[in-house]
Amino acid sequence: MPVPVIFIGIAAITGAAGVGTTVKAGVDQSHAASINKDANQRIEESAKRLDFHRKQCGDALRSLGEEKIFVLNNGINDFITHFQKIKNVDFSESEGVTELKRLKLDQKEFAELAEMTKFSLSLVQGGIIGVSGGALAAFGAYSAATAFATASTGTAIASLSGVAASNATLAFFGGGSLAAGGLGMAGGTVVLGSLVAGPALLVMGIITSAKAGKNLQEAYANDAKANEICEELQTASDQCIAIRRRSYMFYSLLAKLDAYLYPLNEDMKRIISEEGTDYSKYSVQSKQSIAAVVSTIASIKVVLDTTILTETGNLTTESGELVEKMLTV
Repeated sequence: MPVPVIFIGIAAITGAAGVGTTVKAGVDQSHAASINKDANQRIEESAKRLDFHRKQCGDALRSLGEEKIFVLNNGINDFITHFQKIKNVDFSESEGVTELKRLKLDQKEFAELAEMTKFSLSLVQGGIIGVSGGALAAFGAYSAATAFATASTGTAIASLSGVAASNATLAFFGGGSLAAGGLGMAGGTVVLGSLVAGPALLVMGIITSAKAGKNLQEAYANDAKANEICEELQTASDQCIAIRRRSYMFYSLLAKLDAYLYPLNEDMKRIISEEGTDYSKYSVQSKQSIAAVVSTIASIKVVLDTTILTETGNLTTESGELVEKMLTV
């Protein structure tokens, strides 16, 4: 018996709907795969960009650490060696050198400089420059006094290296690439300006999984999550750039002050050679020369005493204020 035409029509429509559903499913899956691929690429590009700025920032902190060591071991060491020979130094009532009254380099601070210099010499003698980049970054990020307080001269390198390893930000700057899992701290947590970027990167695994590519709604969710991750990574990159710039500003300040210090130290040596070591018998001009060298040393000590980073990786307010102040002088 022939099949009624109406049933043939229904069967045809049902079959067409089935084919349409299959085609739509294929299109959705292809679209989902495309969305996931794009999301993953954006995250990878953001991660690479953060890696680039992370490395530059680490290099800048290590360079600053090296500059601090250089200044302490040369200009400041030279100053301490010769200035301590001068007797009867009194800046309170010196004719023609009233600016000395504003100097803040008392005996305690002079002693601190001497201890910092010994500490710095121990770092060089221990081979820190060629051995421990993390320790150099720690010395660059924190004040020389803080670094000195972490260790005796006998364990300077080990202590500074320990600081670099235990501090999330410094570990991040000294770690490997993000793609290689070099997030610096156990559990993949990177603390940078109160931003926890590490766990967010784990979403990359979800986005690249086969299961995520099968569902268009999941792909849209992954795309939105990728946007959040990219924003977080960009924030971390911006923070790295800011820290690098602040590090270079401090490097520049120290380099300029050190260059200014050298001829002043030489003049002080000349005064000692020609006029002796009794400050009270110096000419007004010579007292002004001593004023200049002490003033420069006081400025250098302020830079050395100023910490750039907080424990959580934020730039300190003091370091910003110091840069603004010195740039306007």
